[in-house]
Amino acid sequence: MLGEYLRRLDEIRTLAERSKKVRDVVFKLAGKKAAANTLGEITVGDLNVVLDANPFHELTAIEEAVRSQQDRLLVLQKAREALKWVDQIEDTEGLRYIVLENDGVPARILLKIS
Repeated sequence: MLGEYLRRLDEIRTLAERSKKVRDVVFKLAGKKAAANTLGEITVGDLNVVLDANPFHELTAIEEAVRSQQDRLLVLQKAREALKWVDQIEDTEGLRYIVLENDGVPARILLKIS
């Protein structure tokens, strides 16, 4: 029993040391000083870095990513629906267009007849 505790203690100590090294590097990149008991999230530029992430952090991040992708898909579907009028243009010879996008979603179409 004691041997198992000592082995587990050694594993945890190794993980804690590695975690501290990672935290120190992140804080250094962020230009901040790490407090001894600082856990959680730190902002590096526009990026949030979660230190010592747990399954709840992962779940939350994945849920946010899924929600973002669903929102983007909805916007693309609305853009597609809004562009159905293009099918009504019969003669497209000499018709040039430029599609201006915002995050990969058509935001403006410039049509030019030459």
